[in-house]
Amino acid sequence: MGLRFPTLVFAALLVFAGTAAHAAAPKEPAPKPSAPLVQPPAKLPHVQHGDPTHNLDFLFEALKLAPDDETAKAIEGRIWALWIISRSDTTNLLMTRVKTAVDAKDDKLALKLLDAIIKIKPDYTEAWNRRATIYYSEKDYGKALADIREVLKREPRHFGALAGLGLILQDIGDDKQALEVYRRALAIYPRLQKIPDIVKTLQEKVEGRDI
Repeated sequence: MGLRFPTLVFAALLVFAGTAAHAAAPKEPAPKPSAPLVQPPAKLPHVQHGDPTHNLDFLFEALKLAPDDETAKAIEGRIWALWIISRSDTTNLLMTRVKTAVDAKDDKLALKLLDAIIKIKPDYTEAWNRRATIYYSEKDYGKALADIREVLKREPRHFGALAGLGLILQDIGDDKQALEVYRRALAIYPRLQKIPDIVKTLQEKVEGRDI
């Protein structure tokens, strides 16, 4: 039986902690990620209340059944739109400023803004996810993993966070758990960009080729 995901994240943290002894060694250039970070689209659709596509359960069922990549991407965009918009005008304003800071490559400011959002609205999942993404880009895997755990605790179907967790597990050399995480992401979003190819490669590496 596979590990449950909160347990999986803790296991990843333990693996990361085991590598901390090497932190004092000179850093080599960071390798390119073996899979893409899953980011929200630049332009999000407007989803109105009362529309069945405003319901996340409806959208995730549609995502599983999407007949082609174009349809899947359209559904994905609606999911991101619901994830990103909060019921707080203050949070929405701060998230706009986070995007501006990230676009300007000012990660320090973006992190301060996200810290403020999480403090005033800790149930807002996307703030945790955005902060995890920044921590990942800075190779601060311990903090990234902690934030991913918060994301998945609030939204277990968050395919972006799952893809990010898979990337971290690959980067720290745990291909077996990375494969399990990617499979979980694909069970939620079968047409998740590039992940099927990553799963195929990892499956051959971890489990060997079929005879």
